[in-house]
Amino acid sequence: MAANRAVVSVVGRDQKGVVARVSTYLASCDVNIEDTEQHVMEGLFVMTMQVDVSDLSCNLDDLAVGLRQIGDELGMDVSLRLASRPTEPKRIAVLVTKESHCLEQLVRDHAAGRIAGEFVIALSNHPDLEPIAAGAGIPFAWHPSTDKQEHFDFLLKRLAEVNPDLIVLARYMQVLPPQMVELYPSRIINIHPSLLPYHPGPNAYRQAWQEGVRVSGCTSHFVTEQLDAGPVILQDVFQIKVGEDTLEQVKARGQALEGEVLSRAVQLFTNNQLLVKDKKVIFRPSSGVKP
Repeated sequence: MAANRAVVSVVGRDQKGVVARVSTYLASCDVNIEDTEQHVMEGLFVMTMQVDVSDLSCNLDDLAVGLRQIGDELGMDVSLRLASRPTEPKRIAVLVTKESHCLEQLVRDHAAGRIAGEFVIALSNHPDLEPIAAGAGIPFAWHPSTDKQEHFDFLLKRLAEVNPDLIVLARYMQVLPPQMVELYPSRIINIHPSLLPYHPGPNAYRQAWQEGVRVSGCTSHFVTEQLDAGPVILQDVFQIKVGEDTLEQVKARGQALEGEVLSRAVQLFTNNQLLVKDKKVIFRPSSGVKP
């Protein structure tokens, strides 16, 4: 895309006159709108405009400020970015324990070029997955979680050192303290082995198996202070043959999905294809994912 292209993003509660207001302002600055995509989901309006700023009658900073002011007046988020400006790869920290399948999927997808980010560190409360991280060139550090406060102090210190844009819980079997969640709002992604809000907490596959449900799955979601209740990003399902499948078969089927769903959520985040608004995850237009 040429250097004179930019993208205007508008997100907020749906209301009359938004498109006209933004379009009129852009026209007053001699900005040509080349393409517009928009949708409304449960009262939330999301719009992306591709614009040509070749004949811009003010400087880009003034244009961006004017758009933000319109957003403030409308109670919406309105932003501008140059389409030609290279995007810095997201810095990703991954937290793990002993289960390897999610980390392995992330490593494979990163090597295949599907994740537009850099894994800057892997942190754990066990040393078990260090060989996988080392094989992928990811720095690894661990500290036991027998003393919870010491472990979380270790996490906070190491995360501060690498300054991640995203923290991925790849089957990290610890509940994060509120302090960490507050430091990284809408920047911590977890994978949970059930179709939330059903079967939250531990032993989700056992819960589904014991209750005789015929469909279960897994959920990638942003982490909040409330356990397994953050905004849902993606979900996928698998079938359970009630009376035939053992618990181990159910677990194996679910774990085969966990890494895929987690990696897809990470891909969406690193490609700037989602946002959190009103405690819901919204996919930007042209993200390739239908709400």
